[in-house]
Amino acid sequence: MSVEKKPPRRREGLLFDKSVPGKRGCDMPAWDGPAAAELEPRWTRTDIEGFPELSEREVVRHFTRLSKLNYSNDEGFYPLGSCTMKYNPKVNERIARLEGFAEAHPLMPVESVQGCLQVMADLEKYLCEITGMDAFTLQPAAGAQGEFTGIKMVRAYHQTHGDPRQVVLIPDSAHGTNPASAHLCGYRVEEITSDPRGCVHLSSLKERMKEDVAVLMLTNPNTLGVFEPEIGEICEVVHAGGGLVYLDGANLNAFVGVARPGDMGVDVMHTNLHKTFSTPHGGGGPGSGPVGVKQALAPFLPVPRIVRGEAAAWKWSTDYPHSIGKIHSFYGNFGMHVRAAAYILANGAAGLREIAETAVLNANYLRKKLEGTYHLPYASPSLHEVIFSDRNLERFGVRTLDVAKRLMDYSIHPPTIYFPLIVKGALMIEPTESEGIEDLDAFVDAMLRIAREAEEDPELLRTAPHTTPVGRLDEATAARKPVLRWSHGLGKEVS
Repeated sequence: MSVEKKPPRRREGLLFDKSVPGKRGCDMPAWDGPAAAELEPRWTRTDIEGFPELSEREVVRHFTRLSKLNYSNDEGFYPLGSCTMKYNPKVNERIARLEGFAEAHPLMPVESVQGCLQVMADLEKYLCEITGMDAFTLQPAAGAQGEFTGIKMVRAYHQTHGDPRQVVLIPDSAHGTNPASAHLCGYRVEEITSDPRGCVHLSSLKERMKEDVAVLMLTNPNTLGVFEPEIGEICEVVHAGGGLVYLDGANLNAFVGVARPGDMGVDVMHTNLHKTFSTPHGGGGPGSGPVGVKQALAPFLPVPRIVRGEAAAWKWSTDYPHSIGKIHSFYGNFGMHVRAAAYILANGAAGLREIAETAVLNANYLRKKLEGTYHLPYASPSLHEVIFSDRNLERFGVRTLDVAKRLMDYSIHPPTIYFPLIVKGALMIEPTESEGIEDLDAFVDAMLRIAREAEEDPELLRTAPHTTPVGRLDEATAARKPVLRWSHGLGKEVS
């Protein structure tokens, strides 16, 4: 793989810069129909100040060029750790676009959407079987909303039992949405430290597990890609103290079809359909974060729920007096439900197990190829993702951000960087199960080349990327002073 250091970069002007007075994309014929009632002048205008004047060809080329700047899994390797950016089978897209699914409306009479309700009921059943939970809700539109829903149910459970506890325990390696969800539900968050293996410090948990603790929010495997080997004992400790265990199921793809959280002692969990079950992920949505519960929490599930009615027909029911209510408009992102159900049915039990096994195999392949060159902060066995750091590159003045930017010159999307926070200079790499050996080897080759470049020409990395439409940005200033729109006529950006 050969990459030019600094090839010429083609720069395209904004539509405003290309505008020429009087240029038109089309000429509308004069209206020869009946005259319309004239509106007051204050409601009309003959021109839009500063609006660009261009030909149709220029407009089409502008937006086509913009579309090509997007990077996707359909274009290349996307090793974004924790977010699981894997390939989405196109057959699932076709199924979701079938007329009976794509054109169904949530306010249609239930007798006219029995097929849609059947898909949702079946998906709930599949998820129960896969996770070992007793009931599911499909309402949450993302993993974070699933967390919020689960913790809301935990709070309702304790209040119903006259025990309004105030504390949520969260490991220091957790996803950032965990403490946010707990705070939104009115809890006080306390951190549980990780031990040298990168797992929950069991003795710290035992010491802190008091009567004010409502729930432990646990990610398993955690964001270090490490499975909690003492998950059973962890659940026993929490239950003995009167608390519940919430599983952040974002990383379920690491052991789907192999083990079930419900069998480990987990009381409530969410899973991301747009990760484990290969529905579109990235670009802001749509997502889906269904929540599963054991029987003790089932009365608190959001409403409405799908139940059998007369003549075995499906219907919606709100007859659950202890429900936390509705947490999302209508019944969730139905298109994601269709895609996930199709994915589960296509793979079956054996296929789902193979997904997990291949994801773990791919991550460990990358680990074996790169460890030694890149620093491995934890020696514990990796599951679906592997975490490196920039420690071995520090002596060359190269940091994680430089490695990520340079990867773009090799036409590879950077992995997650600087997360989890407990690893300084983290590189969080998740290959997923959908990548083949050729793509993995190309990634390894690029990473090894970058390590050599760091030693031989560190400035090349510090100024990367060099082949992309936009070069290195001042990310700190971009975050603090974002340019949100262009104001034509003023000659400057307005934030």
